[in-house]
Formats: sequence, structure tokens, C-alpha cells
Amino acid sequence: MGLWPFSQRTWAGPPEGLCQNPMEDMEGVIGVIGVIGVRMGERLRARDLVFLTAETATAPRHNATVEIFDPGEAGFDHAALTRLIGERIAFVSRYRQRVRRVPGGVANPVWVDDPHFDLAYHVRRSALPRPGSLDQLRELVARIVSRPLDRHRPLWEAYLVEGLEDGRVAVLTKSHQALVDGAQVVDLAQVLLDRAPEQRALGADEWRPEPPVSPTGLLVDAVRDSVVSPLTAFDTARGVADVWLRGADLTIERVGAVVNALAGRRSDQDSPIGGTLSQQRLFVTLRRSLAEHRAVRDAHGGTVNDVVLAVVTGGLRTWLMTRAESLGGLRQVRAVVPVSVHDQELEATSVGSQIAPHFVDLPVGEPSPVVRLHQVSYSFKAHKETGRAVAANRIAGVAGFAPSTFHAIGSRVAYEQLRRGIQLSVTNVPGPQSPLYAAGAVMEQTYPVPPLLPGHALAIGVTSYDGQVFYGVIADRDLVPDADTFAVCLSEALDELIDTAGEGRPKVPRGRSRRTDRQP
Repeated sequence: MGLWPFSQRTWAGPPEGLCQNPMEDMEGVIGVIGVIGVRMGERLRARDLVFLTAETATAPRHNATVEIFDPGEAGFDHAALTRLIGERIAFVSRYRQRVRRVPGGVANPVWVDDPHFDLAYHVRRSALPRPGSLDQLRELVARIVSRPLDRHRPLWEAYLVEGLEDGRVAVLTKSHQALVDGAQVVDLAQVLLDRAPEQRALGADEWRPEPPVSPTGLLVDAVRDSVVSPLTAFDTARGVADVWLRGADLTIERVGAVVNALAGRRSDQDSPIGGTLSQQRLFVTLRRSLAEHRAVRDAHGGTVNDVVLAVVTGGLRTWLMTRAESLGGLRQVRAVVPVSVHDQELEATSVGSQIAPHFVDLPVGEPSPVVRLHQVSYSFKAHKETGRAVAANRIAGVAGFAPSTFHAIGSRVAYEQLRRGIQLSVTNVPGPQSPLYAAGAVMEQTYPVPPLLPGHALAIGVTSYDGQVFYGVIADRDLVPDADTFAVCLSEALDELIDTAGEGRPKVPRGRSRRTDRQP
């Protein structure tokens, strides 16, 4: 199902506890905070720290979402976006905090209030030459997401882009993977949208930063935490081990690249969809009707998620053929598709289910679009039969615009599977099928912008919203200069499937039973 899961609820602002830090209510358990100390709950966990230590100039670790709005009479502009974020940022208080390292590395870094937090720095204004096209917007998005975030400030940015044709504006939000864990912190985009054009005036909160913590205070608190809490010491050791292992992996990779170059051999990563990343990206999009995906599902069974993955498979196949790539040695592409599950052994999230990796071999060597769809569908049969799968009609009703948070969690899960030999990550999340609004402006389009995994030339995010399906593809500019061709191939792959769904065409038995509780 991809991340296709939640009960239908009416968005009336973030429900109590949804976007709050659970540790805020634990001061009685943790104890009195010293004058120079910090809360133990603010310390980065090892799994969060990994996204900071693994970040490089060629592989920045942040997720992004780009949304296109019709301002209408609301007059949605940079000032309105700044006011909106100023009112809603209280629901994601981590967005006012930055990372402070502990002297000597005796414990994991901590989240502390930024004493110089400047909303104007984070909410930026940009513009395209009027009338700006979607291609120009995509080029701007690619340049912005190519740049790592400033580690000395809270790890996020938002851009209001003016000048789009027909008077439209775009909002690009960009958040670090260490920031949005889905457990204590959701993505900023989740709290900005309303289900009605009438904006609820919440008013800015009376936030004041906590007093700055000195380096000595950080060190004393780290020692105290390590003594009082065995978990802190364990998490520190785990973080150090992760850093060492990643450094060893990088050294082995570099040595292997040198050996292969001297021997004239092709690196394992040098495939049509892999290689050594540059610092620049390309971003391409595709928008198609949800009804078209449903028509394929209705004709052949399965789920909308199966159709999406079959589209990705067909798009990859056609794109590789346009490059004159031999499919003889590339019959399958190993992909990781994060899925929503009920599993108490996994980390709980604020959006009602856990996220687990699902591996699927996309059959790019198969010429028949229907057989490709069958094979993709069959790969999810075992997942369905585990009983852990979340009902597909539940995620779209999560309070706020949950797809942005699910994409962030999904990309974290995908990164953790790098050692499993995956070649591609695909996150697929359904959103609400009715219009959403920001400060009275209706959102017309929304595209996920996933990060590239190290060694991966492509990453794909998919979001359904208000009767449309939006594909966002990020690519390395040097490795995939023809990313726009890949977007065309995706569209043609869907057309090919739609052609098989016409009246009178035979229905081949599928590898899974038909469902009555179909995905939206």
C-alpha cells in the first residue's frame, strides 16, 4: 500500500498532543532542571543523530514539499505566510530550536531554544519572471533543495514564490530529517492547512527562549544524564558506533572506486539509476487524475498503490530504453517502499501508525504492462496477509496535511535500509480528497520532494490530493540530465495501463484477491 493507511476527522487545528513534544509533560519524572542544565528529553537520539552525521554536501538530508495556491481574494503573499507560520509554529516548537553539540562528544547533542530565533530568516520570499512557468518553478525548487540547511539555526526554511502564471503562488517548505521524526515532531506543512477557507485566528503565542546553555552546562548535564540514565549512555555509544561504521563504509567505498577505476571496471553503484552524486539536483513532476488510477485498479484488481508502482516500473523501463540501456542485465530494480503498519515493536508516531520498509523488485524487464502490474501487486500480498497492514482509507483523514509528515518518516525509513542493496526509494501517501486552504488561499497542487539516498540517482514521492495524483521526482543533475524525459515516460506508462482497462479486454487472474475496502 505504500504509506496508504485513520479515521475521518474534521480538521479544527492540531488536536491536543498531535504536534506537541510529549517530553514537555515529563518534568515531574525527569526532575528539577538545573540553572545550567537541559531536559533529558531534548537530547538527540542515535537514530536522529545519524541524519546529521551522515549528511554531506552531495547528499543533504532534508525533505521538502512544494505546493501551488490560488490566492483568490485572500491575497496570499509573503506577509500572510509569515503571519500564518508565526501563529502555527507553537504546534511544532522544535522548529524554534537548534542543535548544540556537547564538548568532547561525551553525549549526544541536544535541542535547545535558539536565543536569536528570527522568523524572517526562515520564511523567505522569491519570485519568477512573470508569467512564471511550472518548468521555471521546478528549476528554482531544484536549486533550493540542493543546498544544505544552516546547522547554526533551526533546521528548516520556507519560501513564498511569486510570479507564477495565472496569478498563482507557490510555497516550498524544507525540513531536515533529524528535525521531523514523526514521533515528537511533525512536519511544519501539516499544521499550516485548513479544511475551510475561513482561517482560524489563533494569534501568535508568548514564546520566550529558554536561557542559553553554556558549554560547561552542556558538559555537566551530559555527565549527569549518563550517570542517572543508562539509556543516555547507551544512546551515546550507539551514536558513536554508527558514526564509526558509516566512516568505515565510506572509506571502503572510496577504496573500491579507486580500485575499479585503475582496473577499468564499472563500480557497483555506477548503474543507470546510481552512481557518485554531484551537489546539484533536478526536480520534475507529473500530475494525473486519481480517477485514471482507479480505472486501472477497477479493471485489474489490487490497489491504487499497486497501480502507482506499476507506473513507476513502466516509466523506468521506457526511460532506460530511451537511453539505449540493455535490459538483459537489469531485469529488476530493487525498491524500498515504506508502508504503514500496526506493530508495537516499532516506534510509535504522532499520526497513528508505525512505518516499516517493504521491499519490492520492480520488473522493468517485463514488456507487458498488465504482467508488471500483477507482479507488483503480488509482492504486497504477503504484507497484507500479515494482518499488520493499516486500512487504506484511514490516512487521508489525519488532522492537518499528514502526507508531508509521512513522506518525511518514509524517507528516514528508506535511509535506514541502505545496506540492504536497494536501488530506489518510492514513498506514496494519500492526502484528503477535498480542497485545503492556507490563509484563505486554496491549494491546487502539492508535490513531494524527497532527498536522494547516497549513491542513488533518483527518488520518487507520490501524493494524492483532491482527485489528483502528484508525482515528485528528484534526480542528480549530472547522473540524470534527462530527468524530464523520465517524467514523460511515467505519463506514458499510465496511458499504457489505461489502454488495458478498456471495455472488452480480458482480465488476467491476479495474484491477490479483490478487495471491497478499496483505497481511495
